[in-house]
Amino acid sequence: MAELTIISPAFDVNEIRKCFPVLEREVKNQLLVYLDNAATSQKPQSVIDALSHYYSNYNANIHRGIHTLAEEATAAYEATRVTVKDFIGAPSSDEIIFTRGTTEGINLVAYTWGRQNINAGDEIIISAMEHHSNIVPWQILCEEKKAVLKVIPVNDEGELLMDEYRKLLSPKTKLVSVVHVSNALGTINPVKEIIDAAHNIGALVLIDGAQSTVHLDIDVQKLNCDFFAFSGHKVYGPTGVGVLYGKKKILESMPVFMGGGEMIKEVTFEKTTYNSLPYKYEAGTPNIADTIALKVALDFMTETGKEMAASHENDLLKYATQQLETIPGLRIIGKAKEKVSLVSFVIDKIHPQDIGVLLDNQGIAVRTGHHCTQPLMKRFGIPGTVRASFAMYNTKEEVDRLIVGLQKAIKMLA
Repeated sequence: MAELTIISPAFDVNEIRKCFPVLEREVKNQLLVYLDNAATSQKPQSVIDALSHYYSNYNANIHRGIHTLAEEATAAYEATRVTVKDFIGAPSSDEIIFTRGTTEGINLVAYTWGRQNINAGDEIIISAMEHHSNIVPWQILCEEKKAVLKVIPVNDEGELLMDEYRKLLSPKTKLVSVVHVSNALGTINPVKEIIDAAHNIGALVLIDGAQSTVHLDIDVQKLNCDFFAFSGHKVYGPTGVGVLYGKKKILESMPVFMGGGEMIKEVTFEKTTYNSLPYKYEAGTPNIADTIALKVALDFMTETGKEMAASHENDLLKYATQQLETIPGLRIIGKAKEKVSLVSFVIDKIHPQDIGVLLDNQGIAVRTGHHCTQPLMKRFGIPGTVRASFAMYNTKEEVDRLIVGLQKAIKMLA
C-alpha cells in the first residue's frame, strides 16, 4: 500500500487513542475499528468522568435553588454556555440556546421564526444534499403557510451549483437553510458565499453545522449567519445536548417555542411575561449533566489542537481515497474539491448493507444506507452507500484493515 503523508509530529494519535476507552474493546474477537464518526463520535474518558462526577457530587436542578449543590450545578451549566460562545465565535452567551441537538435547533427556528415570518407565496431555499432534519421542518412549514420550497442542485462531484443557487434567489426568498458539510458526501459547502448572496436580497440564513463543527474552525461572526446549529455527540460530547446560535435581535423578536418553567418571568392566570435570552427558549429542567460534559468535550478538542486534528484527518482521507480507488468495481460517491474526512462509496452488484455486515464480522464499524439523505441518493441513482468517516483517533493501520476487510467481503459476495 502507498505511504501516508507525514503527519505533524506534534500530533500523537497513539496518545490520543488512550483517552478513548471504547477503542480498547474487541468486536467479533478483533480490536474495534470505529469508522462511523459522522453518525456519532466516541467519548474521551474526561467526558465520561464529567458525567459521573456531576451525578456523584452535585446533582441538583439549576438556576432556582439557593443551596450549595444547586449553585454548583448552575455555575457548571452556565460555564458551558461561555465555552460554546468562545468555541463558535459568538459575541454573547445570551445567543447560545441549549437544545437536544441539531434537529431540535432547526425545528425551533421553523416553529418560531418561520411561523412568524413566512407567508403564502414566500420561498425557502435548501440544498439537494440536506439531511432529512433540514428538509422536513421546512416542508411542514411550507405546507402550513402555502409557501414554496426550492432546492439548490448538486453536480456529479457532489458540489452545489452556485450559479443555480443565485438564480433561485428572489425578493420572495425569506430564508436559506443549508448544511455546512454534507453528512453523506463530506462536501464542504461555500457557506460564506451562500450567506452573503442571501443577505443581499434580504433573506436570513440558517447553517446546519452538525458535521462541520468537529472538523472546521467555526466563527459565526465572520460567517455572518443568522442561525447556526450543532450537536454535542458529534464533537466528542454526550448525546442529547446541542446548541442553537442565533443573532440576539432576531432571537428577541421571535415567539417562544415551549412553555413551562424557566422560560417565564411572571405567571398569572391573566398573563405570562417571558424570560430574557437565553432562558426564553429553555423551558423545563434541561439536560444538565450532558450540557456540563459538553464543556469538557469542547475543552478536549481545544487542548488537543483542532487544526492538527483536522490535518491528521485529512491525511487519512487522502490515504483512504487512494486505497479505495484501487479496488475494482468500487465507485466513490462525492468527489468535491473541498471535503472533510468522510468517504462514501458503492461496489458494483453488491448491496451496501451486505458490505457493512461482513465488515462488522471483522470488527470494523462503518455506516450503510441512505444516511437520512434519500433525495440525494435518488440524485445519484443509488439506494445508499457505505460510509467510512474518520476522527482524530483513527489511524493509517485502521484504513489498511478497512481495505483488507473490503477485499475479503467482495471475495465472499462476488
